[in-house]
Amino acid sequence: MNILQATYRAMHKAIEKLEQVPELLLIDGNRFKPYKKVKHCCIVKGDGKYSSIAAASILAKTYRDEFMKKIHAEFPHYGWNRNKGYGTKIHREAIEAYGLCLYHRRTFNIMPGAKPLTQK
Repeated sequence: MNILQATYRAMHKAIEKLEQVPELLLIDGNRFKPYKKVKHCCIVKGDGKYSSIAAASILAKTYRDEFMKKIHAEFPHYGWNRNKGYGTKIHREAIEAYGLCLYHRRTFNIMPGAKPLTQK
């Protein structure tokens, strides 16, 4: 699954958890995979135009940063406290040295044939 499809899946899962069915979804960007029969509007640079999109963006980044700190404590050699999941040189070198762990996406083919690392 590529990053765009993963984004759609994550958004759909978030929508499913809402107690009320939204009347309109404001999507920050230029694409969205329609969710059931809920209307949506894609807005390029929407975080600079709508405070609700900006707030959602801040919440998502804050959540991601906290999650990266949490998994850094479990697998510190990947440097997730600094790279926040981006494939920096240090991160790629750690993958070469330690292999992949359960948090790495296999679909990126980071290291073909790499064995998963299951413990520190």
